[in-house]
Amino acid sequence: MDSHGQYGQQVVWAVVGTGVGPLLLAATREGLVGVVFHATDEVRDSALERLASRLGCEPAEEPGSPLLTEAIRQLEAYFAGERRAFDLPLDWSLVSGFHREVLRELAAGVPYGTVVGYGDLAGRVGRPEGAQAVGAAMGANPLPVVVPCHRVVESDGGLGGFGGGLETKRRLLALEGVLPAPLF
Repeated sequence: MDSHGQYGQQVVWAVVGTGVGPLLLAATREGLVGVVFHATDEVRDSALERLASRLGCEPAEEPGSPLLTEAIRQLEAYFAGERRAFDLPLDWSLVSGFHREVLRELAAGVPYGTVVGYGDLAGRVGRPEGAQAVGAAMGANPLPVVVPCHRVVESDGGLGGFGGGLETKRRLLALEGVLPAPLF
């Protein structure tokens, strides 16, 4: 509680090792609020500054926090090939409007082992001409992997873009059986 007896925003974070490198996970009392790829010291520090600015409080490193425990467990199971869907509370406060609508549809409607085109996803949210806007929503996704933007591809079968890098996207799609596993 703060000095006025109110509960302020709390943000906790941890870095966990995964099959695609270190991920920074951040959570609030509402749920998982951020997932950041390639969480080296520099990337981690930059991400924590952005979170502090956007959420109005300084994130605290607490890998054992109950706010992170289940997210860490489910992500470890996913990367071990033992989990196909996430069942976590999510804090959507870092995304709003059309982006939030698209990301919620993606999370609910594109299951493990499947892909969807940018245009198809736009059509699902009532904006059939909004493929580029869907691409922007994927780029703004604060919860990659859990909200599976890696499952959104180009209509011609190309991978499209990916904030975590195309090699990471390939690895995630291979993990889910959509692409063959890399040979090396």
